[in-house]
This record gives sequence, C-alpha cells and structure tokens, in this order.
Amino acid sequence: MNCFRKSKFVFDAFRNPSSKIFPKDLIQGSRSRISHTGYSFSSGKTSNSHGFQSVSPIVRRFGEIGRRYNPFFGDSKRFYYVDRYRIQHFKPRGPRRWFQDPRTLLIVVVLGSGVFITVYYGNLETVPYTKRRHFVLLSKPMERKIGESEFEQMKAAFKGKILPAIHPESVRVRLIAKDIIEALQRGLRQENVWNDLGYASEAVIGAPEGSGHETLMALKDSGSEKLEGKWYREDEILDDKWVEHSRKKGQGSQANTSHLDGLNWEVLVVNEPVVNAFCLPGGKIVVFTGLLEHFRSDAEIATIIGHEVAHAVARHSAEGITKNLGFAVLQLILYQFIMPDIVNTMSTLFLRLPFSRRMEMEADYIGLLLIASAGYDPRVAPKVYERLGKVTGDSALRDYLSTHPSGKKRAQLLAQAKVMEEALSIYREVRAGHGIEGFL
Repeated sequence: MNCFRKSKFVFDAFRNPSSKIFPKDLIQGSRSRISHTGYSFSSGKTSNSHGFQSVSPIVRRFGEIGRRYNPFFGDSKRFYYVDRYRIQHFKPRGPRRWFQDPRTLLIVVVLGSGVFITVYYGNLETVPYTKRRHFVLLSKPMERKIGESEFEQMKAAFKGKILPAIHPESVRVRLIAKDIIEALQRGLRQENVWNDLGYASEAVIGAPEGSGHETLMALKDSGSEKLEGKWYREDEILDDKWVEHSRKKGQGSQANTSHLDGLNWEVLVVNEPVVNAFCLPGGKIVVFTGLLEHFRSDAEIATIIGHEVAHAVARHSAEGITKNLGFAVLQLILYQFIMPDIVNTMSTLFLRLPFSRRMEMEADYIGLLLIASAGYDPRVAPKVYERLGKVTGDSALRDYLSTHPSGKKRAQLLAQAKVMEEALSIYREVRAGHGIEGFL
C-alpha cells in the first residue's frame, strides 16, 4: 500500500508540471493546427486504458515547438504575426532602425527641416547693385580675421620686396585706392566715417586731396567724344541676363554691407613681376608691380583695384568657402555611386568654375560703378580687361576651363551691359561736380 501511494505521488508530480508547461488551450490550438495541415494524431478514444490521452505530451510538445521553432532550419527563434488571411509574416530580427519607425522618422524630418530653414534664411544676404541673394555660412568677424591673417602671412612671405610707403608707385596706388573707397562710401550711403587709408609699411606719407589720378587723354573733350563714339550696344550675344533678373527680383531689398563697417583699409605694393592684384577680406589690398608695368594710366589701375574691392563688397571669399563646403558634401555622396575621378571632373567643370566666373562678372559690374563714382572713365574698363586677357594668355577654352572669363568676353560683356550706361551717367555727374549717392 505504501508503495502504491509513493508511485501515485510521483506520477502526480510528473503530471502537474506537464499540465503547467502545456496548457489545454495551447494543446488544442496545436492539435487544430496539426489537423489543418493534414496530420492527425487523434482517434475516437479520448484516453487509453491507463488514463493517458491519445496524443502524448511528447507529440504535443513537438507540435508546439514546430509552431515556434523550426529544428530543420537552425536553432534561431523566429517571430511572426498572422494576418486576417491566416498568412504568417516573419518580423525582422534585432532592434528596429530609427528610419523604420514612422514616429521617429517624422520627428527627425520636422526637426531637421526646422533647423535647415532657420540656418538657410538666417544666413541669406543681398549683394549690392546686382541684388543677388546668396547663402553665406562664414560669419563676418571670422571672415575679417581670415583676411587679416592672410595679409600678415603675405607681408612675412614678401619681406624685403614690399615697396616703402614713400615710393612713388606706393603713393600713386594708395591715392587711387583712396578714391575707390570714398566712392564706395557714397555708393552705399554709409553714415559711418571711414578710417583713413593706410599703407602696409610703418610710415604713411600724406598727399593733397584729389591728387591721386592724372589727367587722361580720354577725359579731354575730343578724346571723350572719340571713346564714346567707339562704344555702342551690340546684339546680346552673351549671357548676363541674370544680373537684370536679380535686380528686378531684389528691388527694394536692402543690401548687406555691415561687414564693411570700421574696416582698416591698407594697401601693399609688392615688387614682383606678377600681373595680379587682389583685395582680402578686411580691406587689405595687394598690388604687384608686374601689373603696373602693363597698365600705366590711373584709370586702368583704378579699374583693377575697383574690381578687387568689389569682391570684398560682395563677400565672394566667404561665399566661395560656403559653396566649396556644399560641393564637397555632394561629392562625398556621389562617390558612393560614381568613380571619384569622374565626380571631381564633373564638379569642377559644371559647379566650381561656372560659379567662379559668375563672381568675376559680378565684380566687374560693381567695380565699374565704383570707378565711375571715383571720377575715372568707365569706358576704359573693357579695354583693360581685353588687354589683361592678352597678357595672361587668352584661349578659346578659357570661358569653360578657367576661373575667370576670357578678357575678350569680359570686354564685350561690359560694353553691352546696361551697367555701362549707368556708369557713364554717374561719371558725367561726377565730372560736372555732382556726386551720385546710393548707386549700389
């Protein structure tokens, strides 16, 4: 009797855990699934003579495992859901990525769009005269620091080749630049008082007001008529319509010129046979003597300096840094699909070079108005650019493979453009003793 009780206790202990592990509803579900697939282990009897069910726990266990595990296709656990058509869809393993979650994706898109719109419209500026809207990420104080740093590096690099302040060429260039800066003040209607233009060396020599330019043959009555007779408006064969379009679109908008406030303008004349001149951000003008050898008259030198000052007025350096950053990001994306050499070539030909040539054209237009307001004949400018192209070596492909348009194209563009008519009107008013303000 004791043996019978012990054996019954063991049997009950074995049966109770099995019933907890395999509930009845789960067993019935597995049984119905097995019957649905065509396999049936049930018989007409609900239990055998010993009290066990006809479907053994082992079979039921493997039926449940077959539903959740597949012993024939690996030991990994599969999660799936059943749609209304009783079709099983397996869910991807592992955690879901952020772009796979619609809610997270919506939050990222909304926040990203808000940041992009704020940054973009918060850094849009209007260029004087052309009224072109451009996106500049570089701050104005940082741009000025970069220009001053480069200027100090240039003075160290050309040590011993910088002409002293009392040199005739240094005095001449400095006075011409002074006329341009004063014209810029009138053109922008700035209320602040500009700092006196200084030379890069320690000593700065003074000169009487208005002695910065010589009397040109073009300014005589006969010479002026001769030059004016040569200038005429030909058919529009070059594309500069974007200037008129941007001016109409930006009518009434105020140009951004706060980066010109309180600049310490300086001039540096370097004794090098380089036909070049430039104006760094922060009002640092550098002219090489090689340029002075090819262009002797003050009007010609004023044309070059006015063009370089126009680059600083339009913040082309800061815009170039921003554009190059965008081009670099675009190239990194295209590197994933196209060969890097092809990407670099296409980016240079279709993005960087056209953008650079457009900035040069814009500087030509602004510079033309500056020299006219400074009292220099603007009709000299087309000849200057044409001669500059011959000196530097023009070619048929330069309009497509260079950062600057060809000298011939620049000359034709200025002679045909509406800005020449505006510059001539300003020039005649200045020669008559009436200054023109706010022309930029």
